[in-house]
Amino acid sequence: MKLYNTMTRTKEEFVPREEGKVAMYVCGPTVYNHIHLGNARTFLSFDTIRRYLLWKGYDVSFVQNVTDVDDKIIKKSHEEGRTFSEVASEYTQAFIDAMNAVNVLPPTIRPKATETIPEMIDLISRLINSGHAYEVEGDVYFSVRSFPGYGKLSGRDVDDMRSGARIEIDDRKKDPLDFALWKSAKPGEPSWESPWGLGRPGWHIECSAMSEEELGLPFDIHGGGVDLVFPHHENEIAQSEAATGKTFARYWLHGGMLQVNSEKMSKSLNNFFLLKDVLAQYSTPVVRLFMLQTHYRSPLDFSDARLEEAQAAYDRLVHFIETMAWLKEQAAQKTGAPDEAKSAFSQAITSTREKFESTMDDDFNTAGALGAIFELMKAANSFYSDFEKELDARDLELLAHSGEISAELLEALGVEVAHESDEHKENYPEEVIALAENVCGSRPANAQLAIDMLLEARQTARAEKNWGIADSVRDGLAELGFTIEDTSAGSRVLFNKE
Repeated sequence: MKLYNTMTRTKEEFVPREEGKVAMYVCGPTVYNHIHLGNARTFLSFDTIRRYLLWKGYDVSFVQNVTDVDDKIIKKSHEEGRTFSEVASEYTQAFIDAMNAVNVLPPTIRPKATETIPEMIDLISRLINSGHAYEVEGDVYFSVRSFPGYGKLSGRDVDDMRSGARIEIDDRKKDPLDFALWKSAKPGEPSWESPWGLGRPGWHIECSAMSEEELGLPFDIHGGGVDLVFPHHENEIAQSEAATGKTFARYWLHGGMLQVNSEKMSKSLNNFFLLKDVLAQYSTPVVRLFMLQTHYRSPLDFSDARLEEAQAAYDRLVHFIETMAWLKEQAAQKTGAPDEAKSAFSQAITSTREKFESTMDDDFNTAGALGAIFELMKAANSFYSDFEKELDARDLELLAHSGEISAELLEALGVEVAHESDEHKENYPEEVIALAENVCGSRPANAQLAIDMLLEARQTARAEKNWGIADSVRDGLAELGFTIEDTSAGSRVLFNKE
């Protein structure tokens, strides 16, 4: 397995610090609002990476923080006349709900900034004692020039850096590049006791303290959006390595930005989409499939057209997997497909898993992994259509296996399809029961039994060349949103839930 390491700007063989185990830290949300689709892209990307590592058999310790005290949270609390903890609590739960909604696995540990203050104070004290930080009137700053490796992640030279919008300008700092580790208390803001007086932590220090506390150094994978490379991740490295003398993280993975019409999504451009609003229009598997079609490090262009394409692709996958499962239950007393064709299809099934794994092992190439699944779907459809009238029980088993493999590999990426059939059945219109009673003369107990009765009645009518009854079943079901699909193995009903 090879991972692209931002630190070295190359793909490197992945060798975890402990065989069979992966220690992974991914920066979490600052909880002052609902997350937008760009945030969700990062969290979904690293959920997919984690899922694949689990699929490969690794024991993954996954830590993701919650920044629940921050300038933005405090500003929101003042605007709404609430405490900062009320704002943070509301949007922490909103974040957890959103992650559940898009089938993101919960982290092994989810530390909160407000619950890790002692660890942050300890880390800051170590930095002061080692000469890498200094206190000014209750504020504590990290001395950037005291750490020779500063800039190694982002590729920036300290001497070329200029203070700008993302660097806090303060005349009390020894150098404009120095950044805050601890901020002295201001009226109306939350604060905690510290050796430097009442105050609260800076943003960067929490991830350093949490990852050291929960995973130890150096841990295996540090992840986040590419927008965090500088200054956040650069500052994490400086703090942690200056304090401990150890490498902070062994592999740095960064996800690409989400764009709208090739522009970064932002409120100022009025192209801002909340995840919850997108989920109101598209199901979780469709949203995940949309994101998986682009490599996690590449920019992802958002549009309704691309989501519709993902919806169509997902519908094809669902139909394929459900059809293959259905075929397995059908009796087949036929001669069977030619041995050569059977062998070729069997090999296509076997090679799918190999292609899936080899592409995912190449820096988690989800687009290539999906390509392997769609290739198998194409091979299965061709095998079925070419030899539909000859298929024997073994052929149907092979077809069913191709569907099972596809469902397993999709699930490894967090795209679930198995529930769709039951979901559709729950949405069957009650009118189908009356239709069955009218055609068959008896009232079925539920909608699924009604479908079974109608299919049996239509099959009998067709065998007796009673086309009037056969057509009335077909037309009656069509009016209720059903489509009958006739195959050599029998007939089945598809329901369009729209």
